[in-house]
Amino acid sequence: MRGSWQMFPPLVFSVLLLMLPLKDISTSPLSGRAQSTLVSGGSDNGHTCLGCVFVVSVIEQLAMVHNCTAKEAIERLCNYLPEILNLQGICYLVAELYGPELIKLLMYKLNADVVCHSIKLCKQNAGQPFCHLYPSPKMGLNKSIRKANRIVRNSKVLKNTAGYSSICALPILVKLCEKIKYAIRNNLPYEDFDGDKFSAFPTLRGYHWRGRDCNEGKATVYPGRRSDNWDVERDSNCNGIWGVDPKDGIPYEKKFCKDAESKGIILLGDSAGAHFHIPPEWMTAAQMSLKSFSDLPVALTNELDWPHFSGTTGFLNSTIGGWTDSLYLRLRRRNHCNHRDFQNISKNGGSSKNLLELMKSLARNQLLDNPAIVIYASIGNDVCNGRPDTVSHMTTPNQMHSNVMQTLQYLNSQLPKGSHVILTGLVDGRFLWDQLHSRYHPLGQLNKDITYEQMYSFLSCLQISPCNGWMSSNETLRNITSERALQLSNVLKEIARSEMFANFDIFYMDFPLGKIVDEWHKLGGESWQLIEPADGFHPSQITSALGARIIWQKALSEWPRVLGKENPFNKQIEDVFKDQGGH
Repeated sequence: MRGSWQMFPPLVFSVLLLMLPLKDISTSPLSGRAQSTLVSGGSDNGHTCLGCVFVVSVIEQLAMVHNCTAKEAIERLCNYLPEILNLQGICYLVAELYGPELIKLLMYKLNADVVCHSIKLCKQNAGQPFCHLYPSPKMGLNKSIRKANRIVRNSKVLKNTAGYSSICALPILVKLCEKIKYAIRNNLPYEDFDGDKFSAFPTLRGYHWRGRDCNEGKATVYPGRRSDNWDVERDSNCNGIWGVDPKDGIPYEKKFCKDAESKGIILLGDSAGAHFHIPPEWMTAAQMSLKSFSDLPVALTNELDWPHFSGTTGFLNSTIGGWTDSLYLRLRRRNHCNHRDFQNISKNGGSSKNLLELMKSLARNQLLDNPAIVIYASIGNDVCNGRPDTVSHMTTPNQMHSNVMQTLQYLNSQLPKGSHVILTGLVDGRFLWDQLHSRYHPLGQLNKDITYEQMYSFLSCLQISPCNGWMSSNETLRNITSERALQLSNVLKEIARSEMFANFDIFYMDFPLGKIVDEWHKLGGESWQLIEPADGFHPSQITSALGARIIWQKALSEWPRVLGKENPFNKQIEDVFKDQGGH
């Protein structure tokens, strides 16, 4: 996977590009995404080209679905976008820049590949082939592009738009981009007035990612800490339990939580753990509406991740399909004293190497805080990258061992005694090709003209594939990638078997893909539904929810001490404190 801001979407034609994993938001196969996805020179051009082809395709399809002109389709697309964050205005601004030339080209029935090459948003690097998503036109790509170039050769717009190579160059987006950059760069809440690494603001790494701060004026008040003087006067740990029972004078925190074995849950992970998701409605013309884009502002300020619906730290009802089930919700249900004690320290691009830096955003005080269950789950990026020589850039077993041991040593210096660490093995990503390659991608469903095999090939040609090893028609390469993934999983398994640490015990579990598939089949589902349809490589909401249930059941049967005992006072907590102050 790529890391941080380097992949946040560039400006190509409209703000729709912000919805795509283009320039600065990375992803990963059924997992997280490829570390160092791109070869030198391929990244910006590749992501800009992908975005252009997607947006032009959507405009063309909107015109077909609504039997309207390209100009009307552009206006319709902009009207779908919310006014929040100036998204609608930005769309109209970009439409002014590129709209006239785009309308001209679409009048000649030129496909999106040709259009984007002619307006210079797709470029052919020296010695590289023409990358195209759609089948070549009858007259051939070269002739079609020359024809398109003649149509727009006198365009003043195309000569004067070089200054808008980034969406963040637009003055009305500068402040928003700076906020997003800060959150991605530091992996900490942008809105954190007391500096305790927790926030009362939902996005920009706020409480969608870690428990909500109930007092932004005091750095000593935050989720997960042991109570201060049994929280007689205030809720110092934000679990919604404080004050004194007037019947007997005993503090509620002491009465309900003293012997409850309270503990939080922390995820160290990749884009699968952060729950990367692009709603397919954003690129399916027949399904587009105002409602389709209502979550766009939240998605943009959460890096196109949805941790609040994820399988480890999800706590809100899903609005992206499926349902929400998570280890945090189950741990909270088991013991209401665990309310709000979660941290999703995941990143698009997380791998065993860059998690070493990512985990420094961990908020846990060995002396003041409760123990924690840490889930270590980088399930694909150590074998996934977008380089042509993909195998030589995979993490080796020796590197994996070194990286994970450094992570565990750091955790041992931060976690309170009595914590637990669960190492999760890598996924077998051959599942992606097997289930999807012959199916139609959302962008190809209207005209039955784009399969996932074509999409994977296009990404590879642009040198921006999140995983050349698994998203490939080369069966031998897919097998080699899975073999390396198994080797790395065995490294984790051996570490769990042989290593000991002072402040936590350590366990290993395979990524439960097979069990998730079986459970979904029992519910009447099909395997392809377990993969995100828009990107074709992340786990879907269904996978996340089923995975949470399976992992919880394993822990309950094999490692019950990890979860702690069930709190006998849960009902009393509900009676006195209702929803404990909300999310």
